[in-house]
Amino acid sequence: MLFPAATVLVAGVGAAVVLAADPTSDAGFPLPPCPVKLLTGLDCPGCGVTRMIYSLLHGDVLTALHYNAAAMLFIPFFLWTWGAWVLGRWRGRRVVTWEQWRWAPHVGLVLIAIWSVIRNLPFPPFDALYV
Repeated sequence: MLFPAATVLVAGVGAAVVLAADPTSDAGFPLPPCPVKLLTGLDCPGCGVTRMIYSLLHGDVLTALHYNAAAMLFIPFFLWTWGAWVLGRWRGRRVVTWEQWRWAPHVGLVLIAIWSVIRNLPFPPFDALYV
């Protein structure tokens, strides 16, 4: 159970860094900007995730949805995967998750592609998704 404990520790340290740095302000956030946004000016599928996490850590769900709604919707699936991994390590045998579903990778790629396009459309209501 050392690896699951290590992931909790790393996540806690990451959350502390995000809380201390405040990525929502322009006061010199220590992490580098998104290279896709820096080079193209477009929001990639992951743009806004750090600000989304910051908002969630402060209990502001609506602002978190604004920063990256797709990542926010993925959180339960991520937690399901992590929990199944921990349970599998505890039991000594693998626990099946959504990742083993036949169409999961295809559906995931299509959703990411759709999100990438929708969040970069320059007209209402989609321009509100641009961060």
